[in-house]
Amino acid sequence: MDTEAWSVALEQRLVRELSSTYRDLNWRHFRQALKPAAIELSDRTSRLGQYDPTTRVLSISRRLVLSRAWPVVVEVLKHEMAHQYVHEVLDIHDESPHGEAFRRVCRERGIDAAATGEPRTSDEVATDEETKVLERVARLLALAESPNVHEAQSAMNAAQRLMLKHNLGSRAHSAAAPRYDYRHLGEPTGRVTEAERLVSTILTKHFFVEAIWVTAFRLQDGVRGSVLEVCGSHANLEMATYVHGFLHQTAERLWVQHRRARRIGGNRDRRTYLAGVMLGFLEKLDAQQQTSRSEGLVWAGDADLHGFYRSRHPRIASISVGGRRRNEAHASGREAGRNLVLHRPMESGPSGGGGGPKRLRSG
Repeated sequence: MDTEAWSVALEQRLVRELSSTYRDLNWRHFRQALKPAAIELSDRTSRLGQYDPTTRVLSISRRLVLSRAWPVVVEVLKHEMAHQYVHEVLDIHDESPHGEAFRRVCRERGIDAAATGEPRTSDEVATDEETKVLERVARLLALAESPNVHEAQSAMNAAQRLMLKHNLGSRAHSAAAPRYDYRHLGEPTGRVTEAERLVSTILTKHFFVEAIWVTAFRLQDGVRGSVLEVCGSHANLEMATYVHGFLHQTAERLWVQHRRARRIGGNRDRRTYLAGVMLGFLEKLDAQQQTSRSEGLVWAGDADLHGFYRSRHPRIASISVGGRRRNEAHASGREAGRNLVLHRPMESGPSGGGGGPKRLRSG
């Protein structure tokens, strides 16, 4: 296929996917109240998206679609659909485009009213308290690098207790209740593996976020995949992002070490081993949670966070996943996971000296 024909085919595929996503969002978030608009890609660079009530055309920036992750595109699409809802369903025409009616529609549906479509970083929106907590957690995880197993484990335990106390404190003082946001972790995959599902369970059970697998169009091969979305306060999103990257990277490294030690030639048992690592680490955190409960530190969940999560995902379908085979590779991975210590090395400041811990990032 020549370049021009490929471009036409890609354009048609993208518009079809945007139209399909529009119909799905209309059902999920707007109870099919919107009369379908025409979808087009635009070459305008000044706006990521726009809804024109005169022509009833909803346009999305071609550059956005081709350069950014699909969940970002979906956020922009939802934003423009909210404009359409205000104009056509609420029949409000005398407010500014981002006036009170628009903000209310977005708030009720978990849509970003800021018009950027870009996930915000903790550096941009974290409170002073959250920043201080993250700095203290980073210091403790740096101590978890200790070659002394007991010191490393104690540092990790202290970091988790600090996060638990911070979240309990936030809920105890409604005036200081955290603001919520969302983040997408990892790259869209065609099939969610057992290891990936276990990581999402780890994040929801032990790192104060809500998680869901959402559909993401994969531009490179033109098919739909899934990507993990987490919702939570900015400090917890930062921590969850780091834990997600740490677990996947560390599990892959452990698999390479396991292969070398056992002189395994292929990757047939790789996914089974990775699932074992995640299960072992989950069991370790579950045991530590029981210790925290015995100390009176009990996390009962966050109703406000759950409300934000459900506003973003009002119609959730649950699926059952069958068990996987359990073999020696899974047992070895599980043992490695039980011995895994979440750690974080200290990073130098801008001048290269001891400038303190920076933002928690994987890598």
